[in-house]
Amino acid sequence: MGPRRIYKKRNGKLCGVCAGIGEYFNIDPVILRILFVVFAFAGAGILAYLICAIIMPYEDMV
Repeated sequence: MGPRRIYKKRNGKLCGVCAGIGEYFNIDPVILRILFVVFAFAGAGILAYLICAIIMPYEDMV
């Protein structure tokens, strides 16, 4: 079995980034969404989310 990978989820709210990261780390996606909003006020959250949305593949595409 190969290494685990992070994938976006199609059933996510916006792009599925938080749902995919939450599944990988076994964390509730709502907590991750709140963290992204908090970091968005600092300026890094929006950029980090956009980079993840572009780079991370959907799980059914692999």
